[in-house]
Amino acid sequence: MEMRAVPQGAACGALVEGVDLRRPLADEQIAAIRALWLEHQVLAFVDQQLQLGDIERFARTIGPFGVDPYFDSVPGHPHVAQVRREADEQTPLFAETWHSDWSFLERPPAATVLYGDVIPPVGGDTLFSNQYAAWEALPASMKSLLKDKQGVHSARRAYSREGMYGERDKGRSMAIRYSDSALSTQ
Repeated sequence: MEMRAVPQGAACGALVEGVDLRRPLADEQIAAIRALWLEHQVLAFVDQQLQLGDIERFARTIGPFGVDPYFDSVPGHPHVAQVRREADEQTPLFAETWHSDWSFLERPPAATVLYGDVIPPVGGDTLFSNQYAAWEALPASMKSLLKDKQGVHSARRAYSREGMYGERDKGRSMAIRYSDSALSTQ
């Protein structure tokens, strides 16, 4: 089967069929995936049964690995962090609110690769927004107002000592490290 993308009718996102991410990809496949990514911003690869090494190999084809400042990696896989929650866990949900992955870093990674291993029947979804489309939908007057503004990106509310995953966050099955480095802004 030849690789193809099926747009999902939303502001971003396509399902990609006809590629096996368990195997090394040919240069032409990598180029095609990159082109699809630029076109759709979010790609979902259907029917994949991946091991951690497969995930790392695929992520490396997208671009260089980022440094994860607040998560412990999976042993033996320094570029894989496990987002997990036990069924009986009582801590607040991780990343429940809208966020942009690692935009607070001086050099944020270009992409995040997510792989759902065990997804609950309710509440295990991840939603995405297309900020290009959001900007284009703004009236000219709002664009003019925002044109010279700068955003502040900070990990303070999440990963500082006082943040959601800071000193008071106990009983979580995920390995999250809080740090004073979360106080810096970009």
